[in-house]
Amino acid sequence: MAFSVHAIALLLVTFFLISPSNSATCNSQTFTNKKLYTFCNDLPSLNSFLHWTYEPANSTLSVAFIAPPASPDGWISWAINPTGTGMVGAQALIAFRNSKGAMTVKTYNITSYGPVMESRVWYDVKESSAETSGGMIRLFATLVLPANGKTMVNHVWQVGSSVTKGVPNKHGFQPENLNSKGSLDLFEGKSAGIGESRSKKKNIHGILNALSWGIMFPLGIILARYLRMFPSADPAWFYLHVFCQVSAYVIGVAGWGTGIKLGSESEGIQYTYHRNIGISLFALATVQIFALFLRPGKDHKYRIFWNIYHHGIGYTILVLGIINVFKGLDILNPEQQWRTAYTILILILGGNALLLEVITWIIVVRRKSIKSKRTYYDHSSHGSHEPL
Repeated sequence: MAFSVHAIALLLVTFFLISPSNSATCNSQTFTNKKLYTFCNDLPSLNSFLHWTYEPANSTLSVAFIAPPASPDGWISWAINPTGTGMVGAQALIAFRNSKGAMTVKTYNITSYGPVMESRVWYDVKESSAETSGGMIRLFATLVLPANGKTMVNHVWQVGSSVTKGVPNKHGFQPENLNSKGSLDLFEGKSAGIGESRSKKKNIHGILNALSWGIMFPLGIILARYLRMFPSADPAWFYLHVFCQVSAYVIGVAGWGTGIKLGSESEGIQYTYHRNIGISLFALATVQIFALFLRPGKDHKYRIFWNIYHHGIGYTILVLGIINVFKGLDILNPEQQWRTAYTILILILGGNALLLEVITWIIVVRRKSIKSKRTYYDHSSHGSHEPL
């Protein structure tokens, strides 16, 4: 058949091997002062990185926090929260460019969600500095932590877009801003948190739904529409079609379930169109599954109505599924090659469907022409034997 199975298989492998999140890069980062740190982590949000070394003998923590500000005139911040897991209570270091154009680092005890004011923090800051290049700000600091034997701390990081008269303005409230918090094991070199866990769940949700509504469902429609034109493919086309659509439904329900779970864990964060399309897909696909049990025989008088119902819902799911995959990619905001891989795959499926559509119509026209000629010759032959 016309579409290249090998090409689709290759793209599927590429599609699932590309990481939907930014690739790990902290291990390759170097600093102008040639300083080395014991550990580094690629933090799960805001494209940020943390390097650190902890000296238990004197409870000294040296850190280098790297992130791109929300705009060129913005700021970045890294903080330890000794009393909670979020912003309130954070003992923050904020780096930005001062009125003279030089990079500076100031300390802030975040006691509320209101405007921040420079203040002392709960731990001693022995030294701090910042530099900027390539669209990134690098914040360096050496802190003396309380000698309480704890090696697990809650940390928070953030970026903002502007500074007014030496005061950092509010940061954004997008999901990646709200998820920029976690725990840091100073000895083991591990950073984990809500953002990292949620990022993994988002990736699983995206992969399941892209495979279901965005790949298998369209492939199942193509198999049913074009293979059935070949008598030798009957009834194989039917079983291939059912396999693709039922598998797509099962995987899609799993993806839908992960989406519901993500929504319940993301209070205050809503993606209305993506959510509504997802609910519609689940409902339509569930109705479509019942078509397997309600299908009348080919010669039944109601078969034409069943065909309209089955085909109409099927093509609606096809269009909504592809649209929602792209909306999901907008939300997940992966690296460009992830979107490119899916776009190429859809173009291959669409291009082959168009080619097969042309071939199908050629076959239909030829069959009608042959049938018409046979009918004509049958009538002519029959007429030549009639008595005068």
